[in-house]
Amino acid sequence: MTTLSTPPAVHRAEDHQRGTGRRPLPVAIVGATGAVGRTLMHLLVDRGFPVGACTPVASARSAGSRIAVPGGDAVVRDLDTFDFTGVALAFFSAGTATSTRHGRRAAAQGALVIDNTNAFRMADDVPLVVPQVNGHLLDRVPESNLIANPNCSTIPLVRLLAPLRARYGLQRVTVSTYQAASGQGQGGIDELRTQAAAALADPAAYGPTDRFGLPLAFNLIPRIDAMLDSGFTLEEQKMRQESRKILGVPGLDVTATCVRVPVVNGHSETVVLDSDSALDAAELAELFAAQPEVRVWRDEVPTPRTVDDPDLVHVGRIRVDPENPRRAAFWLVADNLRIGAALNAVQIAEALVDRGTL
Repeated sequence: MTTLSTPPAVHRAEDHQRGTGRRPLPVAIVGATGAVGRTLMHLLVDRGFPVGACTPVASARSAGSRIAVPGGDAVVRDLDTFDFTGVALAFFSAGTATSTRHGRRAAAQGALVIDNTNAFRMADDVPLVVPQVNGHLLDRVPESNLIANPNCSTIPLVRLLAPLRARYGLQRVTVSTYQAASGQGQGGIDELRTQAAAALADPAAYGPTDRFGLPLAFNLIPRIDAMLDSGFTLEEQKMRQESRKILGVPGLDVTATCVRVPVVNGHSETVVLDSDSALDAAELAELFAAQPEVRVWRDEVPTPRTVDDPDLVHVGRIRVDPENPRRAAFWLVADNLRIGAALNAVQIAEALVDRGTL
């Protein structure tokens, strides 16, 4: 079995595009030097997306360097001065502040923007899309020219809640997440590794805490993103609001507790839900197994280190409360850099091409 990890270097794309019959599209990758940006470029090649010219875009600090992109390598362009005119598709994975500043500018210059941050997810004029759940929203290009990619923990959750709700109804969802260091990008991974080395050498040593605010190595941090006046965090609010928007249930009762854990990559979640009708664990397992790109683990449990395919949602410990037949619980694991970010963005782009929207 393979460990969830960042992908290898991007390879040349020519052979993948042969025979696709799809017009190559000029693409820009904003945040190309980050963990999600690199994963995204790897997936574009691996999945044979019809990439034409691919322009890596990043901050002034990275501008001028050369990096591997689909089709070869290219010079990183400075986002502050980059003109998106002529770009058909722009993937943004450089943080909420960057998307807030430049996303609508890129869209106004003609690029269809797929944004992987929190900048536009709840905007009325921006669809929030998980193709396996609400892909019909991709039948046309939104007037905003923006499509939002959901939160890394929301995506695998709604991919399982949607078919369950269709079969049994859904009243309430309580979810606890166990989120890896890679949720803070390559810097988060590096900080965890540095902290772990420091703590092994001296149990009293923490190492740097710039990314997480507290030591993550050999520790748990029950706080992700900003604290809100409600006592919940922004990450927890995102899961509630985004699940409601994607599922089309504005009043869905969702409660989340989001915890950072000392795992390099791969988010896990415990989910407890109440349905409208009685549930059966075996039927629920079959329902999940019938969904695209979902693996149900029946005799073992999936973990971030032992899952065997980073492009699947892995589900285990599916059970129904013996004292309440309308309550079920399950455990899921998904690669947050792929399922929870880059892969969902690429699948949005693929759906746009397949539907003739783009």
